[in-house]
Amino acid sequence: MAFNKIWCTVALGLLLPVSYAHTDFFTSIGHMTDLLNTEKDLVVSLKDYIKAEESKLEQIKKWAEKLDQLTDTATKDPEGFLGHPVNAFKLMKRLNTEWGELENLVLKDMSDGFISNMTIQRQFFPNDEDQTGAAKALLRLQDTYNLDTDTLSRGNLPGVKHKSFLTAEDCFELGKIAYTEADYYHTELWMEQALKQLDEGEVSSADKVYILDYLSYAVYQQGDLAKAMMLTKRLLELDPEHQRANGNMKYFEYIMAKEKEANKSGTDTEDQVEKETEVKKKDYLPERRKYEMLCRGEGLKMTPRRQKRLFCRYYDGNRNPRYILGPVKQEDEWDKPRIVRFLDIISDEEIETVKELAKPRLSRATVHDPETGKLTTAHYRVSKSAWLSGYESPVVSRINTRIQDLTGLDVSTAEELQVANYGVGGQYEPHFDFGRKDEPDAFKELGTGNRIATWLFYMSDVSAGGATVFPEVGASVWPKKGTAVFWYNLFPSGEGDYSTRHAACPVLVGNKWVSNKWLHERGQEFRRPCTLSELE
Repeated sequence: MAFNKIWCTVALGLLLPVSYAHTDFFTSIGHMTDLLNTEKDLVVSLKDYIKAEESKLEQIKKWAEKLDQLTDTATKDPEGFLGHPVNAFKLMKRLNTEWGELENLVLKDMSDGFISNMTIQRQFFPNDEDQTGAAKALLRLQDTYNLDTDTLSRGNLPGVKHKSFLTAEDCFELGKIAYTEADYYHTELWMEQALKQLDEGEVSSADKVYILDYLSYAVYQQGDLAKAMMLTKRLLELDPEHQRANGNMKYFEYIMAKEKEANKSGTDTEDQVEKETEVKKKDYLPERRKYEMLCRGEGLKMTPRRQKRLFCRYYDGNRNPRYILGPVKQEDEWDKPRIVRFLDIISDEEIETVKELAKPRLSRATVHDPETGKLTTAHYRVSKSAWLSGYESPVVSRINTRIQDLTGLDVSTAEELQVANYGVGGQYEPHFDFGRKDEPDAFKELGTGNRIATWLFYMSDVSAGGATVFPEVGASVWPKKGTAVFWYNLFPSGEGDYSTRHAACPVLVGNKWVSNKWLHERGQEFRRPCTLSELE
């Protein structure tokens, strides 16, 4: 295509002296001198083309060298590398956006092999939804773990193996994604970070004018008119002809004048201010605050008196023949609800087998819709999961038997073993495992009653974040590879224990693998007899 442009230029150059269009050029030196000028122009055009192509190839070379080093590091420890949320976000961004830009850059001149391969591979690339999801995960981590934008941008996170940082352009992209979600709070944070990095001298394709345009509007939407005007003035200093900024400035000045008049007339009473403050307080969810505090390792602590009641022990499964001579290590994590942890309960070999069986089947995790009783995806559960049956692997069968022996509950009516892997910022917000009275059809299709208990294996260590927390009581259970935790969701009467409301905190750094077994009521009639008292 590029050479076609050159030959088009040649043709145009030859046609320019119209009076010579049908003349034999060799018969006149005068005519030939015009051709020399045309050729000279073509040589200049050719040199410009070569220079442009060399510049293009230099860009591609730098890109290849950078990616060669990055992928070499990443593929040596894929899970460790992607355990850093910034690395995961930038992978989504590279494959969804930047590789497409590279394709456009080289499309005309690279070999058919590259283009055909690129076309085939593109169908497997992340899309806009993936990039947006990764960006939202970063914002979620920022809120949950109280991270300032500079800390997150510089990649200064606890336990990271492969430190990474966000460029001004990356920060701008995060701000734009927040803006499209009408999340003006995060828009302001990330546009300011992008501006800060540019002011510090970072070389970037991000444009201050665009950043200030988004930033000023986000600030205005949050009610800070004075700051919005200041930012708009700065924008107009860079681009005095910016149409929207000029229009916004006039509007801001008009609003400011009206507010001054209102203040003089005393229309903003103290009662109105108090009312607005009260509304803001009501908008904040107490459970969310407790949940995030527990995720950070803060929040309520158990009293010394209650702690004294927690023990560790060797447990034989109530004299189960398999464990009399080789009891397992068990420790109390919490008293009410009673949460126990089993140590060294699943081997590394078993973990790898379960992961290998699950990986090809992993799909977006679902939740039970209380209205329909059917499984559906939800924004508050960010992970992928797969289900494994005991008959398809002796390892899974052995694990099921182990759960039955140590809980004393019948697993024949339990759900299949669910394996879950949490990605960047992966979480499951506060929820109940059991079906409440207002959702009687929650597990109707299973025909095995409600979920009486939960068994949860931790199949990986997590560098930072990823705790299982119980906001109602203040308990935090931290992942530890090879262990499992167990608790009852129902009282012996069959009533739900609402103190078991729990959540999986976002993974800040690392890769979280878990597997769980939900045991149901049917088959437990003689293993855990029902009581007459509702809360006994």
